[in-house]
Amino acid sequence: MFSVKSLFEEILDHDESFRLFCSIAAGGESQGGWENGRIAALVPAGLRDLAPKVARHGADEDKHGRIFNALLKQRGLQPVAVPYETDYTLLLERHGIGLAHDRLNREEPLTERDVIVYLAHSRVTEQRASEQMRLLVRHFAEHPSLGRAVKMISRDEDNHLAYCHEELLRFARAGHGRTIQSVLHECARAEIRVYRDVSLAVMSHMGRLLGWPRPKAAVLAAGIHAAYAYERLAGWRRMVSLAPPARRDALGGPAAAEAEFA
Repeated sequence: MFSVKSLFEEILDHDESFRLFCSIAAGGESQGGWENGRIAALVPAGLRDLAPKVARHGADEDKHGRIFNALLKQRGLQPVAVPYETDYTLLLERHGIGLAHDRLNREEPLTERDVIVYLAHSRVTEQRASEQMRLLVRHFAEHPSLGRAVKMISRDEDNHLAYCHEELLRFARAGHGRTIQSVLHECARAEIRVYRDVSLAVMSHMGRLLGWPRPKAAVLAAGIHAAYAYERLAGWRRMVSLAPPARRDALGGPAAAEAEFA
């Protein structure tokens, strides 16, 4: 029987599966960097104090994309085109979650509700990102090539999640609590479906690259469906709760450099 660690080791030890893994991760992070950069530029005048934090969020995401590309470069590999069905950020947008790209491409300032939608969407997706990176840290913190990268990215994702909690609570105190909960619930319901579909697609691609036998692929698919069933029943609740974070003003400074991974 295989474990989560052995599954990741198999993916990371094979050049083509590692190439796909890093390409998917780099593409999603870079997309998040662009989105946050546009939002920072369009924050309405009354909320301009939030703009530097949004920009820091975007800078962190850009940095993560560069880190994953640097990990590919270390192995002498080039990024591969990300299959549509594995593109988590694109599929979330196609499901109407977050701010649409045609909205962000306009030069029209965002509304206060737009900012709340952005923060609620980020609170849900950063929960997922924080959990995924903590899983990688648990198993690969001492890995010679991945260790520093996953620890740095995990710290950043925890900071992003703390920032979302803090800012949403500030908006809730200003009287937007009902709107926040409505958007959080909508985002969480969509995110768990997209995450299930993307997980199945990624495992399908990895299975073909690694030559997994049908029973192994079936077990993995069953595990993904079981995780979705749990999230649909109760697990989604962790994505919609709000609590004062232990890390205050988590995005109040500049993004840390990633030069060590170049």
